[in-house]
Amino acid sequence: MKWLDEAVASGDANTPAHPSRIAVLNAVSADRSSPEAIRLLRLARSTDPSVRREAFDLLLSLVHDGPWPQAADAALLRLSDPDEAVRRLAARLLVRAGHPDLALAALGHLTEPVVRTVLAENLGDAVAHLRDDPLAAVRFLARLATLRTAPPACRPDLDAALFADAREAALHLADAGERWGRVLSGLGRERHTYQVVAGLLADPGTRDVGAGLARAACHAWRAAPVELLPLLVRHCGQASGQGIGRAMAEALTTASISERAMSEHGDLMAAIEFAPRPRSREPRCGATPSYDAVSAAELLSAKPVGTARLSCAPEIFGALLDAGPLTFRQAAQLYNLTFRWPGRMQAVCAPLWLRHAGPTALPRLLGLMTPYLHDYAVGEFYLDGLARMGGQALPALPAVTAMIERRTRIPVNDSTADGEMRLDEKLLKAALQTRRAILADGLP
Repeated sequence: MKWLDEAVASGDANTPAHPSRIAVLNAVSADRSSPEAIRLLRLARSTDPSVRREAFDLLLSLVHDGPWPQAADAALLRLSDPDEAVRRLAARLLVRAGHPDLALAALGHLTEPVVRTVLAENLGDAVAHLRDDPLAAVRFLARLATLRTAPPACRPDLDAALFADAREAALHLADAGERWGRVLSGLGRERHTYQVVAGLLADPGTRDVGAGLARAACHAWRAAPVELLPLLVRHCGQASGQGIGRAMAEALTTASISERAMSEHGDLMAAIEFAPRPRSREPRCGATPSYDAVSAAELLSAKPVGTARLSCAPEIFGALLDAGPLTFRQAAQLYNLTFRWPGRMQAVCAPLWLRHAGPTALPRLLGLMTPYLHDYAVGEFYLDGLARMGGQALPALPAVTAMIERRTRIPVNDSTADGEMRLDEKLLKAALQTRRAILADGLP
């Protein structure tokens, strides 16, 4: 099967959307006893370490449909591979393709720390009973698994044990701080997290773990950057002539996403001359066309009554409403834009419909708008719509205030945790602006 050998050797089989990758994924997914599957398992025993790496990487893409004993056997044979990358991939594959008991048995008799750590990472809560394991990284993961469900009375002992093992565990567990932080945020232990970060940052041997934990805290709680940025700056290393390490740089970058933290502690960041990694720029918008009543009416006359989208709707309908009442046809168009579908267009047009229909329309509009304030895709537009309504949107103020006062981040979806934090910060900023607009317009 020459094409498969060449695709694996060249890396094409692990290139997204490459025809050879699609072909082998389809063939093996349809039949794990197919010639392609058999050949791929043989390539996992190649004498070339680069081929073994590519083969195991591809096998990992094929085990999402459930256990695959043959792949698990291939992984078991390579847990002692001379190539570390192959050992790591094989350990991950053993857990995903085999029964957990098989991986736990391997974890019990192996001594190599890298493989044992990878096995424990991928076994998750199944390693909770290994709290006295000889390897610190495994003990650390076991105690984290235990902490997730431990009663409050048992937490102090687990906290102390995790702190004691942090330095040694980090030798084989690069994301020890982030993992610890995710467990603590899941338990809602915000103040405890800040205390642990302070203790870890104070010791050079655990500083990177502390930076990782601080990053996780910033991702979970809005107050964390304000609380932790001074600590991060104090222990970043520059004061003693050392450079800022990668873990600390990432933590400083994450904390700097918070506008409130930068407002309160920006002078500290300036003092260490640290420049966070560039953020993605907001898309540039072209100049917004201006309309008068005549040009707006002409544009709408060329649009169907049932139009679902309309660029520059505020400018178009704003010009018409400034000049006088909408015609029946124009009102029907605005109605369709406002009420047909939830989303950006509805958010933009809701204040316009309120201008047209008057206060009696307010309860219906707010009932449509407030459920979407937390939506990371369109929430900013709905908040801006409320801001445009001004004091008339006063009944929506409790929903806006609740967004502002929550301590945890609004759940959003982005490719990175920093990206998700930025989305929450954007929604928070929009909510603050909306509250100011509603209250300012509502004052006598």
